Amino acid sequence: MKPLQIGKPWPLGTQVDGRGANLAVWAPDATRVDWCVFDDTGTLELGRHTLPACTDGVWHGWMPGAGPGLVYGLRAHGPWDPARGHRFNPAKVLLDPYAREVVGSYVGDLALYRGDDPQDPSQPAAIDNAAVALKARVLAAAELDRRTPRPARPAVPWSQTVLYEVHVKGATQLHPGVPASQRGRYAGLAHPLFLAHMRRLGVTTLSLLPVHARADEARLQGLGLSNYWGYSSIGFLAPEPRYWTGRPGTSPTSEFRSMVDALHTAGFEVVLDVVFNHTAETDEAGPTLSFRGLANARYYRLEGEDRSRYINWAGCGNVLDLSEPRVVQLVIDSLRHWVEVMGVDGFRFDLAPILGRGADGSFSRASGFFTALQADPVLSRTKLIAEPWDIGPGGYQLGAFPPGWAEWNDRWRDAMRAFWLRGGGNRGEFAHRWAASSTEFHHGGRAPAASVNFLTAHDGFTLRDLLKYDHKHNEANGEHNRDGHHHNSSWNC
Repeated sequence: MKPLQIGKPWPLGTQVDGRGANLAVWAPDATRVDWCVFDDTGTLELGRHTLPACTDGVWHGWMPGAGPGLVYGLRAHGPWDPARGHRFNPAKVLLDPYAREVVGSYVGDLALYRGDDPQDPSQPAAIDNAAVALKARVLAAAELDRRTPRPARPAVPWSQTVLYEVHVKGATQLHPGVPASQRGRYAGLAHPLFLAHMRRLGVTTLSLLPVHARADEARLQGLGLSNYWGYSSIGFLAPEPRYWTGRPGTSPTSEFRSMVDALHTAGFEVVLDVVFNHTAETDEAGPTLSFRGLANARYYRLEGEDRSRYINWAGCGNVLDLSEPRVVQLVIDSLRHWVEVMGVDGFRFDLAPILGRGADGSFSRASGFFTALQADPVLSRTKLIAEPWDIGPGGYQLGAFPPGWAEWNDRWRDAMRAFWLRGGGNRGEFAHRWAASSTEFHHGGRAPAASVNFLTAHDGFTLRDLLKYDHKHNEANGEHNRDGHHHNSSWNC
């Protein structure tokens, strides 16, 4: 393969042009970044090429002759200095944050990843992880084509929207009418039997639990479990490959797009639950998979005099820093990719106050992320739904999001459950919630539909459980029923 040419510092990620491929990756504190080429399986490193140029913190290069199907990872050189927030380790192959398809799956095996804790590359345990690291596969331009004619979007008005939260695997994994090869997959979610069931329920909009490529936490893997809900994202532009059928001639991206097209044809909208508040790299003892090895001090909020600890407003070990413009850019680029290329109609943002926190950590509806979103001609027209709380300072922000947003209203949930199932609450509270919770939402020109009136969700009982149990019975996940909300206002009827 010929030596790398300088290429361009934009767009970020890898782009093919028929003559070669351009890679651009943001790593402003690195002293060198290597573009590592692997075989199709991602297990054998075939070559290592140093990116020849750095422009405004973006390392870039153009590889002649490279094209679709190329599997690659990154190695970033720089200081190992946790006291300044730097955790560079060239023994770690890193996933490109702009990967459109992820090859492999994170294996939380201490024998393979003992170089991550401690991660100091000077330690004897800092073994090379090339064979097991997550890599990116370059997609053909046709798979990312935004101009291909597609079914019209249903564009359901907010006033008529009925959301149904659904897990891609759980929806059809045990459905006897869905072909075995499609059960629990993107293709299964588009099966006519499942869609007929949704139509009978009066659903207009499927709200999918996270489908970004994920890495299950090592602790869960040690218990023989996985992060079933999917709140451990590592690839914000890549669909989770475990929900792909693997059918020849398809890819996770093409199958996801086909699923969305089928749902649109049937009259259903698609909303994605997205996790931009933290990543699967967790805390100080977590694995180096991508962001930590490229720009740890920039991607994450750090604290302490030595800046070696991760702020944990998400309860998952780390927090992405959306006061950093390049992190905002990554999130906006991800959202546009899922709307323009993948075809989705909107998003539900997990722990959304974190996205609106400035450099000082305080929440503001005038934050850089909210401003960028409202100014975007594509994203501002999609359905934007906030989970309006996190565990950071002033973390409960129900009703505080900008116009154009809708918000999960847990006070409606609690009032309705207490009134109907427990005979509790009072008529005034019931009426106030039934009439769109004006105390929280009637300001700034916001419409009554800004309140997403939900009765059940993944955080707690299903609708069936709500009417089957007086108390939670969450014994199957190894947490001994200690996790989850204790106040459910449920009824074993």
